[in-house]
Amino acid sequence: MSKSLFDEFDGVSAKAWKQKIQLDLKGADYNKTLIWNSPEGIDVKPFYHADDFEKLPETSATKATSWKICQTIYVSDSEKANQKALEVLNRGADSIKFIIPSKDVSIETLLKEIDLSSTQTHFELQFLSEEFVNQLFVIPAKAGIYVYTDIIGNLAKSGNWYYNLNKDHNILESIIKNSTSNKSFISVDVSLYQNAGANMAQQLAYAMAHANEYLNHLDNVNASKTKQSLQITFNVSIGTNYFFEIAKLRALRILWKILASEYNFNSSCHIITTPTKRNKTLYDYNTNMLRTTTECMSAILGGANTICNLPYDAIYHKDNEFGERISRNQLLVLKHESYFNKVNNPADGAYYIETLTQQMAEKALVLFKDIEANGGFLKQLKEGTIQRKIKESAEKEQELFNNGEDILLGTNKHPNPNDKMKNELELYPFVKQKKRKTLIEPIIEKRLAETLEQNRLQTE
Repeated sequence: MSKSLFDEFDGVSAKAWKQKIQLDLKGADYNKTLIWNSPEGIDVKPFYHADDFEKLPETSATKATSWKICQTIYVSDSEKANQKALEVLNRGADSIKFIIPSKDVSIETLLKEIDLSSTQTHFELQFLSEEFVNQLFVIPAKAGIYVYTDIIGNLAKSGNWYYNLNKDHNILESIIKNSTSNKSFISVDVSLYQNAGANMAQQLAYAMAHANEYLNHLDNVNASKTKQSLQITFNVSIGTNYFFEIAKLRALRILWKILASEYNFNSSCHIITTPTKRNKTLYDYNTNMLRTTTECMSAILGGANTICNLPYDAIYHKDNEFGERISRNQLLVLKHESYFNKVNNPADGAYYIETLTQQMAEKALVLFKDIEANGGFLKQLKEGTIQRKIKESAEKEQELFNNGEDILLGTNKHPNPNDKMKNELELYPFVKQKKRKTLIEPIIEKRLAETLEQNRLQTE
């Protein structure tokens, strides 16, 4: 057939659709009945149409066919962590994220027999050490090595620098100057803002303002060649608002491309995602598997490069083989049985997602410009402005949860009174209070269900 099948049908305009809907509403107000407003201030319509666009969006550059299944491993013993890494790679993982708590960890032992030509490796260091990172410069790693060096993220989370402002930045500069191709040594922890209760526009704006502090500082210390070879990693938490989370990741890439181009930096970025802890629950914990599944789906469709799933029992159990196997299998099912690796840009062209992406990027850009106009991200952190705005957003979300408008099944809706969790707690699942002197007020991560769960535990 030379003629398109669609040529047989007359097109229907957005105006005609709206008129038909208003007729069916029989006098009810269209805006009050069918349009809802998100926490980001986005009006969500009942339908989207090509008429909403002056020109159709361009094809995105992400490749959903190449996303990696990542396993997180806490390294308390280098040899045991290495054996665990080899085991999970044999069971389907194709990327490893090592959480390194100490400089005493042996890199040679940790990476023994791991095929770095095909296995992407990530290193989350809980300290700042140029000497330790230098060990990674000489490792041949065709698949890529990513080291999370985020001194501002540490300040935001802990309230303190690793050492002090000047020393932290000097160490970071030295690490970046020595960086080599196929290795990334600068990162932005966006997950902190999400898990603390920031809405999506805030997460994106803070991610850009956070990254902009690095770009400002490094702009005068890097040669043009280094700027183009430098790649940043964004560590992002994914919530349960399915389409919005897809749009969030797409908007993140758009905003980074705009920002990086202003500094002549590499406009590509690596996005690693993990399901949020904010909506995870102790009671009816199996629902956590449903939440993490849809959150991982959002990450894939949004164009994440690497996905680390969160075990359903991660908030109250220590690392265990069963929970990790289930979380890994969720990703294996999505990749190999649900065919979430067969289309490069599956969200492209969906009018709803394209519109959300555009609106979220625009709202985040407004917030970003406001932060820069008022002194930048570090200044607003020190003044407590960022913390205050995140708290305000978190309190609104908490109020919706407390009122039953924001529903977590099995917790504030249809709870099972026979669930008993007091004897299951291997980890303390609530905010830990530890008094210490800090330079700034730290940003505190907190789950929505904490207060409700504490009350239930007391009455078991």
